[in-house]
Amino acid sequence: MAYYLNLFTPETWEAFRKGGASISGFRQRQENYASERVKPGDIFLCYLVRLSRWCGALEITSKAFRDATPIFSDPDPFVVRFHVKPLVTLGPEQSLPIFEDQIWQQLSETQGIEKGARGWAKYFRGSLRHMADTDGSLLLGLLQKQAGEQVLYPLTERDRRQLARKRTVKTLTGEVEVEVPDAEDEAEDSASEDPPTAAASDKTDVEVRQSLQVQAKLAQIGATMGFHVWIPAGDRNRLLELVPLDLRASFLDSLPLNYDDATLETVKQIDVLWLKGRSMARAFEVEHSTAIYSGLLRMADLLALQPNMQIKLHIVAPEERWEKVRREIKRPVFSLLEHGPLYEKCTFLSYEDVQAIMDIKTLSYTTDSVLELYEERARS
Repeated sequence: MAYYLNLFTPETWEAFRKGGASISGFRQRQENYASERVKPGDIFLCYLVRLSRWCGALEITSKAFRDATPIFSDPDPFVVRFHVKPLVTLGPEQSLPIFEDQIWQQLSETQGIEKGARGWAKYFRGSLRHMADTDGSLLLGLLQKQAGEQVLYPLTERDRRQLARKRTVKTLTGEVEVEVPDAEDEAEDSASEDPPTAAASDKTDVEVRQSLQVQAKLAQIGATMGFHVWIPAGDRNRLLELVPLDLRASFLDSLPLNYDDATLETVKQIDVLWLKGRSMARAFEVEHSTAIYSGLLRMADLLALQPNMQIKLHIVAPEERWEKVRREIKRPVFSLLEHGPLYEKCTFLSYEDVQAIMDIKTLSYTTDSVLELYEERARS
């Protein structure tokens, strides 16, 4: 028996329970892993994102199968499915907060880490992640105990804000999810993005170098895969010093694109572009410590100027900034674009994801679809 992480939003968990708690679904990009690794008799441990609570345990009773019948939404993105038998299903206020000492101090991923420390949530970001047997048995035991005792863990004020922030807006093509950050979130974001003081200059220099290194890795990955690569003129010379000599021929000095001046000026400022012939394939904005919305605005500007453009967009940032990206990309200004919400077209890649792709030994024989195994989408 093996244990796997199964992520739910409060909304998908409610839909799952109301639907009979008999089928659990995952995204199409996870199909190979689901089919090869997850077996009947294994256990899904269910985790509520945004609330950071363990809410259930499910015994897997079938192999993975494909089914697009709507369960969570229409269309439903979770088409790789398993039949499951619910062992424990708890409501949000009965679910076990991960910050409880009996969990936080015992899980191998959080043991010894300060509660709330930056980056702690990276271990609980991807569904179907295999969990250590000791962690799995600990959580299963605690969840089964809680199912009997039904101890109440009232939602905190922050929990309620997390639940209230999500809204849906009706458009001509259907309902679109949006999120409106509240005043406290805005204050936290502003404080984290204030210009550095003189005392912090050394740290800022390190961050700039790290950001440039990630930019160089993205460029190198693209060149290795056979793409032509565009880097903004202001970064090009510094970045080329970080790239092997044999790949530098893949870097462009000018863009072979036939767009209007406004589009070209927008494109030229994007941190990394991968191109095939005269077409843009992927665009990356690296956001280390600057405001996340600056990169999102550039992506939104590009889609506003060229709404029919077929290009895949990515925000690349440290793992701990994922929640910030998720909130920002669901703002109404990004969600109500003419041809659909930005979160349908722009995904998140962490620095760790970029390094993992760099480390693929057969990278030169790998297609760019491998990014789909690492990217994270903001849609529930």
